[in-house]
Amino acid sequence: MASARNGPASPVRYEWRGAFANAEVNELHADAYEHRLFDDDWQTLLADHSLGWVTARRDGGLVGFVYVVWDGQIHAWLQDVIVSSRSRRQGIGSQLIAVARRAAADAGCEWLHVDFDDDLAPFYFGSGGFSPTSAGLINLRE
Repeated sequence: MASARNGPASPVRYEWRGAFANAEVNELHADAYEHRLFDDDWQTLLADHSLGWVTARRDGGLVGFVYVVWDGQIHAWLQDVIVSSRSRRQGIGSQLIAVARRAAADAGCEWLHVDFDDDLAPFYFGSGGFSPTSAGLINLRE
């Protein structure tokens, strides 16, 4: 939240398949996941492997991002729900999920999946709107 000295925060604009530059997603990803800055080609990655993505912008800057992977039929998965470290706890992650959920449903998907670290369960099962389910995972690098 903005301090009283800075006034209220500008509104956030959410857009399904919103325009973005690779550099700004790389910067947001590095900030959100606290890792070094990569030079990934997000535009090609998303064009080849996703149903779509959601951008969240405040004052023109990218403050949130999520992409939706799908099987081409009825299942979709959220990948990398990202909110900048300065913009957390303002409902941006919940809105990213809401926009992605509507778009996946509009595309004919019946199920939206997500996986996450344990410390994020309150967010995903709370304002994210997900229900707990059993799932399995194999670490292919071990």
